[in-house]
Amino acid sequence: MTPFEHELDVCRSAALRAGEVALRYRERGIGYDSKSDESPVTAADRECEQIFALAFEGAFPDDGLLGEEGALKPSRSGRRWIIDPIDGTRDYVRGIPVWAHLIGLEQGGEVVAGVAHFPGRGETYFASRGGGAFCNDIPIHISNITSVEQAVLCLSGINYFPQYPFSGELINWTKPFWSVRCFGGCLDAMMVARGDAEIWMEAQVKPWDLAAPKIITEEAGARFFDFKGNNTISGGNSVVTVPALADEVLRFLKR
Repeated sequence: MTPFEHELDVCRSAALRAGEVALRYRERGIGYDSKSDESPVTAADRECEQIFALAFEGAFPDDGLLGEEGALKPSRSGRRWIIDPIDGTRDYVRGIPVWAHLIGLEQGGEVVAGVAHFPGRGETYFASRGGGAFCNDIPIHISNITSVEQAVLCLSGINYFPQYPFSGELINWTKPFWSVRCFGGCLDAMMVARGDAEIWMEAQVKPWDLAAPKIITEEAGARFFDFKGNNTISGGNSVVTVPALADEVLRFLKR
């Protein structure tokens, strides 16, 4: 039995149910409300979060909850589930199939298991600490590329980069890369995990955006840190990179 196999089974089952619900909402058209930070939220976000909350409450009643749409429960076990019911709601509303259900399990302050389910793409990524990373039950791993000239760089939230001191050098820094892409936050991270890209940088994120990608990318062999170089999902920004290019990224971030 692999680490956290039962937890992952419960999580993946809930993700499949949530995906069916979200796709049904999309088929009949869906509006949205704006939250205080002007980000959109839909009825599908709220219903999907409830699916996850009920699943974890039933299977792991002593675990805590932290959800983007308000799910909150203190932990009695030292564990909590961190839920983003629909990551990429702007994409979801517009019909761009790069949105995902993201769920991470935190234990003792560390993410130890996670699932990223992309209903519109038919892909489910998952990982557990020490158990490896997978996409649709097939093991995944980062690439063996070691130079920026051969590397694909993914930048998400480009409109938020100007708040950082290094932003004026960003365009020049990207020039030597083999390619620069932005397909969507979590999808970009999964591209690094499966070896299709080498670096993902996100300028503005919350813990629920990062819990699942952190464990999946790390178990695939990548480095994960925020713009200060700290291994945390609470820094407000994030980097996932193949280890060979970590120093290059950190040098740029310190400019």
